[in-house]
Amino acid sequence: MATRIVIVSDTHCREWDEVHPDIRREVAEADIAIHCGDFTGQNVVQGMRDNAKRAVVVHGNSDPPDLRSSTPYVEVLEVEGHRIGVTHPAWGGPEFPLEDLFPDFPEPVDVIVFGHFHETINEKRDGVLFVNPGQGYKSFMVSATIAVLTVDGEKLDAEIKVIEPGR
Repeated sequence: MATRIVIVSDTHCREWDEVHPDIRREVAEADIAIHCGDFTGQNVVQGMRDNAKRAVVVHGNSDPPDLRSSTPYVEVLEVEGHRIGVTHPAWGGPEFPLEDLFPDFPEPVDVIVFGHFHETINEKRDGVLFVNPGQGYKSFMVSATIAVLTVDGEKLDAEIKVIEPGR
């Protein structure tokens, strides 16, 4: 049976109810829900933990000190024998080399999911799948997006899903 992992980042909401309803539904339906940081409100972290079957969260650069102290910067989970690293690299820009994320994970990982750039990435390099779900809210020109990672035995498959199109 495949494991469905919903990946969200950069929601920039103070309250769980402010998160797009389709994202809240996706989180509740997933086997695992990951938030790659920049919640900006502790209530959103709690909403993830209360509504997901299994929640994995890391903090981002826009998160307040209390949230940073209660959530890690990096997390690694194992799913069906695959190691998945989660982070919110608060440095660089969207053109930075993805390999610059490797030092965050001293042990090898099969997938790195990360936020911060508000730009979707679904790309394999050097045997590692890199996934950035984009931003969890619609802005003027940018869509609200999530990523869905499916783990099925040896197979890892990621897709970007548009929640609400930008203009």
